Amino acid sequence: MSSPLSRPTALASIFALAVSPCVPVNARDFIAAPAKMPRIGEIDARYQAYNLDLIAITGMPAPAAKPDAKEGSDARVDTVMSGVKLERPLDLYNPRIRTLAHALGPAYLRTSGTSANSVYFQDDDKPILASPPTGYNTVLSRAQWKGVIDFARAVDAKLLMSFTVNSAVRDAKGTWTPLQAAPLAAYTRRIKGEIDAAELFNEPNLPNYGGAPKGYDGAWFARDQVAFRAFAARTLPKMKIVGPGDVVVANLPLPGNLTAADLLAGDPKPRFDVISYHFYPAVAPRCAPPNTPVSTTPELSMTDPWFARTEKSLLDHKALRDRYAPGAPIWNTETAGAACSGAPWSATFVDTFRYVDQLGRLAKLGASMVFHQTLVGGNYGLLEPETFAPRPNYWAALLWKRLVGTTVLGAGTSETPGLHVYAHCSPQRKGGVTLVAVNAGGKEEALQAGADAQVYTLTAPELPGKSVALNGRALELGQGERLPDLGPQLVAGGAVKLPATSISFVQVTGAQNPACR
Repeated sequence: MSSPLSRPTALASIFALAVSPCVPVNARDFIAAPAKMPRIGEIDARYQAYNLDLIAITGMPAPAAKPDAKEGSDARVDTVMSGVKLERPLDLYNPRIRTLAHALGPAYLRTSGTSANSVYFQDDDKPILASPPTGYNTVLSRAQWKGVIDFARAVDAKLLMSFTVNSAVRDAKGTWTPLQAAPLAAYTRRIKGEIDAAELFNEPNLPNYGGAPKGYDGAWFARDQVAFRAFAARTLPKMKIVGPGDVVVANLPLPGNLTAADLLAGDPKPRFDVISYHFYPAVAPRCAPPNTPVSTTPELSMTDPWFARTEKSLLDHKALRDRYAPGAPIWNTETAGAACSGAPWSATFVDTFRYVDQLGRLAKLGASMVFHQTLVGGNYGLLEPETFAPRPNYWAALLWKRLVGTTVLGAGTSETPGLHVYAHCSPQRKGGVTLVAVNAGGKEEALQAGADAQVYTLTAPELPGKSVALNGRALELGQGERLPDLGPQLVAGGAVKLPATSISFVQVTGAQNPACR
């Protein structure tokens, strides 16, 4: 069977929606019973969260030009994390990025990343240092940090962050000290900002890569957490302590590194208010050779096994949570379709299927929060790095925010390959239910909602493209950064067609589900 990525699709077929109750039921139809779906969980009101890598906020000295760089070429363009020219920090006062981020609020904003493990906070108002002091790799100025605080306040985002943990902030025994964290916390209070939550260390299971001292292990991590919790109790008593924050890639072991179990089993055992982890189903092609266990392709990214990869890391961390921090919420604090700035198709509609399916799947399995990597930066950003124009994942995120509530319902399981259906109470309407149908297959499917429905279907003329349509109308910003109308298609009787390779939000306002009153 040909892949839906290569299958030519007529726009008329892709955009078709059922508008009458006379569509016959067949064996492939997904039969929903929104009035009877049981409550199976609850997600945070800020469930759909996002990252902004610290490297995008600080910038960093540009790498030296390669000796063989052609005259006139820009050899300084970033080839690592942020996806923008690193010598130019992100402008968080830009009206467009603020408008688009505010539309996703309330949310959580996480600012962290590998560079945060070794950042120097310049606690004065002098011109920013040309290079960081010995032992650090980047400089964060007061003005840049104030930009983060002002941005979070403007877009209704609570702040999750991490602190400097490298050898420059450690005592003679190698234990972490708040040498950099204390002045940053003090300045945050001075400008009336708030740090709602923090992971001490970005991805501590990769200590050598993350800037930790040589020989760093679980016992060392436990000692650091004791020191960090004592600092927080004195200085930031309301701040949630989040961890361990380990990264999982393709559900494979990372030889020579630590595991979440290593980080949680120290003596004394670290105490966390929230259990966190990072997950990437693969590594981007520029960092992973093809045909390896961590590599991926656009075709693989549209398959059921690919969507299911996100399950194991959550279930593993739930088991650890139950053992070490019973009752604590679980946050996936960094995730995207591929690590290492994302695959080229992470910026296209191809990745939107993973994006929406992962939100539905993790909510169903018990996650409280999911932080997409990232709002701006690399191929995986929700917005273009230079223009802040919305990418396909942004439009899906906006529909999720507007249409999907916090109460998770049991929708049942689809038996049709490529079709996945999730259900939540609608956020605005008492008794209403929203069904989220991800049809990644190459055939049109049908969903029987059992009652009149308001349908919002995302499609694209080309899957590996950045143009996306809602109910057949292209989505784009209007003048003055105005968001387009996101009106539904009304479907009497609730017999909803799900076009091939489409994502549909189906709102049944008259469901009268008792769990949603």
